Amino acid sequence: MTDIVIDPALALADATIPELPNHYRGKVRDNYDLPDGRRILISSDRLSAFDRILAAIPHKGQVLTQVARYWFEATADICPNHVLDYPDPNVVIGKRLAILPVEIVVRGYLAGTTGTSILTLYKKGQRRMYGHDFPDGLRDNEKLPSPIITPTSKAEQGDHDAPMTADEIVAKKLVTPAQWETLSRYALALFARGQEMAARNGLILVDTKYEFGLDEKGEIVLADEIHTPDSSRYWLAASYRERFEAGEKPESFDKDFVRNWVAARCDPYKDDIPEIPTELIRDTSRVYIRAYETITGRAFQPGEQPPLPRIRRNLAPYFCKG
Repeated sequence: MTDIVIDPALALADATIPELPNHYRGKVRDNYDLPDGRRILISSDRLSAFDRILAAIPHKGQVLTQVARYWFEATADICPNHVLDYPDPNVVIGKRLAILPVEIVVRGYLAGTTGTSILTLYKKGQRRMYGHDFPDGLRDNEKLPSPIITPTSKAEQGDHDAPMTADEIVAKKLVTPAQWETLSRYALALFARGQEMAARNGLILVDTKYEFGLDEKGEIVLADEIHTPDSSRYWLAASYRERFEAGEKPESFDKDFVRNWVAARCDPYKDDIPEIPTELIRDTSRVYIRAYETITGRAFQPGEQPPLPRIRRNLAPYFCKG
């Protein structure tokens, strides 16, 4: 990435394209629903945390789109996914799905920092979590005997995801027993493939989340993204054992520079966000690019800059006529 220009002024903060129909602006994606059942998903460079947008990180949207592409293509033999086409480095055309109300999180290690992570709950003394029993004496970031699924309900806007067991999910009829069996099989197989391929590039795929939906035939289809730096935790394999034995935090792609910088200077849920230094934004961009190159084993080739005119040009065939 020596010759890659990182110019915060060129980051894709907004991907509004008036000629495209049915615009829905998510936290980081701009989505457009086409009349024929396809959906255009444009990954912006927006960085979301604390339920707000903190900054735009150059090349972030392209990195996430292309890492997901790498994994969608590498796992297409395991389960169907929503991808139909890639007309631009930041864009995927996908099937519009009825998203299932369960988020499937697969974990291979006792790790995490959120309130629903197994490490957080374990440290609070819980030994039965998500329907799984854990022995006493486990250490932070220790490898589990085998990967487990720790599902959560998909929260309504403003609420938090709630931990659930497989039995609860079926009992509440969020999915049918047959659907849960398929979801579990798909998720564990995807995670196994992810761990195997990550290991070849010197990485440990620690945990990840998957989102699934139903297509027009009622078939379960992998949606959203897969094994990206935003949906997954990766550690560097070379230093894991030594740092684990020393009780130190494993090395990872630390993308939280901006989040941590903001949290140290204000209450990000209430206060105005201070101006974020340009070099901090550049550093975060470099981490995303490094993540792409390490995960895929490929050199990052940025798309033509600035992104929006390029994206508009590539999506012109989808513009509303008349």
